Amino acid sequence: MRRKTELAFYAVVGTVALLTVLRPFWVAHYPPITDLPFHAAQTSVFRHYFDPSFHFREQFELTPLAVPYVSSYVLGAALMIFLPAVTAVKAATAIMLLTVPVGLGVLAWGTRKSPLLGLAGLPFTWCNLTHWGFINFVAALGMFAAVVGLAIRVLDRPSRRTQVALAATLCLLFFTHVYRFPFALCAVAGATLVMYPVTRRWRPVLLPVVPSLLLFVAFLALRPPAIGGSLGATPFELGRLDHFFDFIIGSFNDPDEPRVALRHLVVIGVVFAVSFGFAYAKRREHPRGEVRFALLSALVVLGCVGAFLLAFLKLPMEIGAWWYVYPREATAALFMAMGLLPDLPSGRWPRAALVSALLWSGWSVSAVVARNYEIFDQATRDFAAVSSHIPQSPKLMYLVFDHRGSTRKTTPFIHLPAYVQADKGGWLSFHFAVWDSSPVRYRRGAGAIVPPPVPRRWEWEPSKFDVRKHGPFFDWFLVRSRTDPGALFEPDAAIEEVHHEGTWWLYRRVSSRSEDATGRQDDFE
Repeated sequence: MRRKTELAFYAVVGTVALLTVLRPFWVAHYPPITDLPFHAAQTSVFRHYFDPSFHFREQFELTPLAVPYVSSYVLGAALMIFLPAVTAVKAATAIMLLTVPVGLGVLAWGTRKSPLLGLAGLPFTWCNLTHWGFINFVAALGMFAAVVGLAIRVLDRPSRRTQVALAATLCLLFFTHVYRFPFALCAVAGATLVMYPVTRRWRPVLLPVVPSLLLFVAFLALRPPAIGGSLGATPFELGRLDHFFDFIIGSFNDPDEPRVALRHLVVIGVVFAVSFGFAYAKRREHPRGEVRFALLSALVVLGCVGAFLLAFLKLPMEIGAWWYVYPREATAALFMAMGLLPDLPSGRWPRAALVSALLWSGWSVSAVVARNYEIFDQATRDFAAVSSHIPQSPKLMYLVFDHRGSTRKTTPFIHLPAYVQADKGGWLSFHFAVWDSSPVRYRRGAGAIVPPPVPRRWEWEPSKFDVRKHGPFFDWFLVRSRTDPGALFEPDAAIEEVHHEGTWWLYRRVSSRSEDATGRQDDFE
């Protein structure tokens, strides 16, 4: 009976945690995640690369080892077999975000604590980085925590199954966010060194590291210059600590967002105090070796927190093509600090009370996010309506002049038309592929059909558009504006208005040249 009760408890906890992550995706067809439209487009490239009706193969090359940020794309592409493009990408994103609490739970399990402590990571699934669209980075934090937990577990109680899990998680981390991978290798080495006085082992972690290490060596040989870059001689910036929490939360113009975030820290403090109090009251029941193990494993986690704090203070804002580098480490440091929580009390009711508090705190964060996502959903219904008038595989120029209509502090409209490519294929006037810093890049050489290059920050400065200079390649033009943008297209008499819906205006070239692309696609079949 007790076993059944425990299983039922875990089932309820897991269901609530799952709904906490899914809820914002459920209320908005297009989530206000700034970069998600391009993640959807690139996922569609993986799914439809050999489908001639999408015209992806003549535009793009896939480089999954040179730029190995592919786990979410492969997952999303698999889901696109059964689901519409946007739904599949939302499902894939939710699964990636679930690795955050799961990874923290694996860390707790590896350090001989209850995996239910992973619930302390639930609010981090909806941090500022998620709303930017840095999904791979956020998911990699959960995978990093899992690597640390599995490494400690392999050293503590070696088994073939745990070694395989460690090897697989390292490989998954490599294909999720390769720059988090060196941190993971250092963490495995550090855990081995710190835990040696109690485990007296180091060999069990060697073999699990080999497959991912070989992948990393191949990456270093193949990576493009765009994702290289030097760290430079950046000094320690202690002043960054003044804005530490600003990089973790603050995505919405909503006073409830910082309130529920602060409340989560209070809940964490209560869980720490209560759990520590119960552990201290029973300190005489714990063998000395167990206490020593707990202290050393906490030291490993503390070392990870310290490393991320140092990175936050030391790293630059940009490395190669990567932007917003050091601010990400604030989230990494605070997330790993959750791994310092003591084990939950063994008593049924104290444990249930603390788990309920963690679930309630995570649900509160999700509720605030969902409310703001609903506002954006209202503002994108006109986009859904106007995009239905765009045909399969368009050559689409898009211009976003107006960014009002959401509570996001950073516009979620900037890349929204990339969903058209995710659904229908074709070409876009601006694409992440131009940077050579993603596993989807523009094809080079004879036979490639790619859009003409655009100036830097083109997507942020649509006023640079000149239809005579930038328009000839394109057959369709999608504009977000509060006022009629027809004057932009007057110099080209072949362009006419097709549809207007709310803030979106759709134009097409009457003498379409789409036959040119169709005629050349045979070279790639």
